[in-house]
Amino acid sequence: MDILVTGEATRWEAFRAARSTGGHNCTWEPELQLISSETDLVIDLSLDERPENLMLYAMKPEVPVLGCLVKLSPPVWEQYPHIYAANWLPGFMGMNPLETALSATGDGEKFDELMKALGWDYQLVKAATGMVTPRVVSMIINEAYFTAAEGTASREDIDTSMKLGTNYPFGPFEWSKKIGLRNVYEILQAVYQETGNERYQPSPLLREEYEALPF
Repeated sequence: MDILVTGEATRWEAFRAARSTGGHNCTWEPELQLISSETDLVIDLSLDERPENLMLYAMKPEVPVLGCLVKLSPPVWEQYPHIYAANWLPGFMGMNPLETALSATGDGEKFDELMKALGWDYQLVKAATGMVTPRVVSMIINEAYFTAAEGTASREDIDTSMKLGTNYPFGPFEWSKKIGLRNVYEILQAVYQETGNERYQPSPLLREEYEALPF
């Protein structure tokens, strides 16, 4: 199987370190130009940030795409049955099983065959903005920002207490560094705009730090 991987260089390096492609031929292109006739699968590690790639994928319905679709609302991509969502965010690249989702018209049997060919365990979740794990972790990080803003505990203490109290591998601020503050904020903002649920409204401190990030 010939696999074309596209996306940011840092995600490509993380993907290479975390994922085996089972001996299949794997080529990386930082920015997708075209999909050759020899390509059997596209893995788009940065599809959330490059939704314009959907136009290229729409023209190649015979080539399945496993794209990072955490921040994009499902109606944007659900009309394409050959496009499958995966949590390719930093910090989750090596997550086992891989968190995935199908569109409303997606073929579960074809997807299962694809994942077996790759030798990857996977967990199907409902197609939703934020998926499941990124949404939950981002909400926990947001709550930690509210706590830090109150000044009742330091960030280090919040991380330590969360790890001790919940047996999580990382504290919320540690998670934030792994996932990237930009991704955390944009997940929260996307889910909040879609649902109106105030639990996902980014805290003022988190928003302040996000707006201070270089673009």
